[in-house]
Amino acid sequence: VQLVESGGGLVQPGGSLRLSCAASGFTFSNYYTSWYRQAPGDERELVAGINGVGGIPYYDHSVKGRFIISRDDTKNTVHLQMNDLEYDDTAKYYCNARSSEDFTDYWGRGTQVTVSS
Repeated sequence: VQLVESGGGLVQPGGSLRLSCAASGFTFSNYYTSWYRQAPGDERELVAGINGVGGIPYYDHSVKGRFIISRDDTKNTVHLQMNDLEYDDTAKYYCNARSSEDFTDYWGRGTQVTVSS
């Protein structure tokens, strides 16, 4: 089982980044997928989540209107389009997949996003 994130980096305030997560080794369509983030000294927090086909996305209030989560079950990928980035968005972003049957969690190793001028 693998979740591999990519797309992080350094960006100025107001800029955009697109994170991607490639999944392998499990039946992706049976899993709810989410992006979490963790800043130094803080707890890991849920940013956005989405279910399979027809799923309604969830967004934390801090990113609603700026971030868009999407997934492609034919490619086993989930993305997070991040627009209008703010200093407080600086964190390590993690991809998560949770089984809809037994709630098994899989995590990626994370990708760093730094918003700085």
